[in-house]
Amino acid sequence: MRKLFPTSRAGRALTVGVALLSVGAALVPAGTAAASTATESRRTVDHVALGDSYASAPLVPAQVDATCLRSSRNYPSLVAQSRSAALTDVTCSGATTADMTASQTDGVAPQLDAVTRGTDLVTLTIGGNDIGFSTVLGTCAQLTSGDPAGTPCQSHFTATGTDRITEAVDLTGPKVAQVLRGIHQRAPHARVLVVGYPDLFPDDGVGCTSRTVPLAAGDFAWLRDKEKELNAMLAREARKGGATYVNTYAPTVGHDLCKPAGERWIETFAPETPAAPVHPNATGESVMATAVEDVLARLCRQH
Repeated sequence: MRKLFPTSRAGRALTVGVALLSVGAALVPAGTAAASTATESRRTVDHVALGDSYASAPLVPAQVDATCLRSSRNYPSLVAQSRSAALTDVTCSGATTADMTASQTDGVAPQLDAVTRGTDLVTLTIGGNDIGFSTVLGTCAQLTSGDPAGTPCQSHFTATGTDRITEAVDLTGPKVAQVLRGIHQRAPHARVLVVGYPDLFPDDGVGCTSRTVPLAAGDFAWLRDKEKELNAMLAREARKGGATYVNTYAPTVGHDLCKPAGERWIETFAPETPAAPVHPNATGESVMATAVEDVLARLCRQH
C-alpha cells in the first residue's frame, strides 16, 4: 500500500506520542504496562461503510433506513458484527461516486463526511450506478421481445462502433481513484477495501430468458463480460490507489439470477425473496461479508 502521509503533522504527532508512551512505560510497573498494552490491542475498530445498493441491501430484512433502503443485514453490518467493530454505515441505494462528496438527496450527507482520522477500516462498493447499469438492464429488458434469441441489447449499446458500457467503465475509473484519494486524505491510517460486485449472470454465458428474467438469450454473455470489466476496473483502481480489492464474484458463481429459488443469491427482475431486482438477497449479502472477512483475515496474517 502506498504511503500517503510520510511527513504530515499527524504523523509527527504520532511519533512524539510514541516517544512519550515509551518514557511513561518505564515509570510504571511491568504488570500495569502489560495490562495497558492488552487494553490497547482490544480497542474497538472504527469501520465506515460507503457505497451503493449492493452494499446497502435494499429490501433485505430488516430495513433500518427508508431513504437509503439500508438493511441491518447488509455485508458491512455482518462484517462489523463478526469483528465487534463500531460501524458507521452510510451506504445508500442509487449512490454514485459523485455522492461521496456531495449530498445525494435531502437529508443524506456526502458519504465521505463519515470518514475521519479515527477511522480504522473503510469498505467501499461503488461504480455500478456511474455506468448506469440499472438503466442498461431496463433497456435490455425492453429490447428482448424484438429478438429474444439474439443480442438486441449488445447491438443497441455497440451500434456506433463503440461499446458504450466499456466506455462508461473506463470513464468511471478516474472517479473511483478520486474517491480513494479522498478516503486516504481523511483517514490516512485506515485500511481501505474496495468490494466488487457479485456474479449476477451465469458465468458460462448460457441464459435463462423468462418472465422473471426478460433478457435475450444472446445478451447474457455480453452482460456478464460488462460486469467483469467493471470489477476489473475496480481491482485496478484499488491496486493503484492504496486499497485492497475484495473479489465477491468468484464465491458467488453458480448462484446467479438464473438459478432456482433457494440456490440463487441474486434475485431476478421479480424477486421471490426480499431484495431489490437483480440484487443480492440476504444469503448473497452474507457471502459478500464472508469474502470481506476472508480478505481481512489474510491481511492480518500478513502483518
